[in-house]
Amino acid sequence: MKYLAAYLLLVNAGNATPSAADIKSVLESVSIEVEEEKITQLLAEVEGKNAEELIAEGNEKLSSVPTGGAAASSGAAASSADAPAAEEEVEEEKEESDDDMGFGLFD
Repeated sequence: MKYLAAYLLLVNAGNATPSAADIKSVLESVSIEVEEEKITQLLAEVEGKNAEELIAEGNEKLSSVPTGGAAASSGAAASSADAPAAEEEVEEEKEESDDDMGFGLFD
């Protein structure tokens, strides 16, 4: 990820086709150890593509990643009838978590 970030920083700065030396220079400027084979692999994968294409491809891939937000909100709506029981469970958990087994922080 850091190699791609350095590549995109260079493209954003106006270098349309950053070289391995350019990427290495950016990474070393912030004290990151550089693995030459990863830079070579990155440059091979982005060859012939512009930054806009790469970002579009990345956004497309990220859109298929489940985040769990929709499922959690629909599950909360479905279980609204069980809200009193959930509140009791939360209160019980608070009581249990306050139990320090006789040992206090400043004893």
